[in-house]
Amino acid sequence: MATRRSLPAATPSRRARYAAALTIAVAAAGLSLAMARAQPPDGARVAGDDRQPVVLPEPMRTHTIANMRDHLLALQQISEALSKGEFDAASRVAETRLGMTSLQAHGAAHVAAFLPAPMQDIGTRMHRAASRFAVEAQGAGASNDLRPALGALSAVIGQCVACHAAYRYP
Repeated sequence: MATRRSLPAATPSRRARYAAALTIAVAAAGLSLAMARAQPPDGARVAGDDRQPVVLPEPMRTHTIANMRDHLLALQQISEALSKGEFDAASRVAETRLGMTSLQAHGAAHVAAFLPAPMQDIGTRMHRAASRFAVEAQGAGASNDLRPALGALSAVIGQCVACHAAYRYP
């Protein structure tokens, strides 16, 4: 029977590994957003880019893109809060900036009328996932187990990736 040995001091802590995984996930979301924005100025399709263009009136397009940038900033702030063990702060950012309570502040109802129904569904799933993450982040504060919170955060980012993979604003 093998005995369990302690890890060398240079081995990253569990929290550091979680923070690194979270940083990678947030970077992937940022890359997704950057890729979605890397379109020719005339809105022409890029060879191999079969994402559906979604045309919005210009002020609404600008507002929507600003909201997505704020979502990305919120994900970065959540990642930072989790890496510091500030679970309540991560929860608060998630709910107020990404969760279901953020919809009115983002003017989501005004934009929704211009979006394809499947894109609206992805957005709703993202906002609901963010609210679920907010609850899991609070739970992590009580349990000191980041795994459920990170899984819930991955579901949020997964909806961002799904939307940016399927749609683009020309």
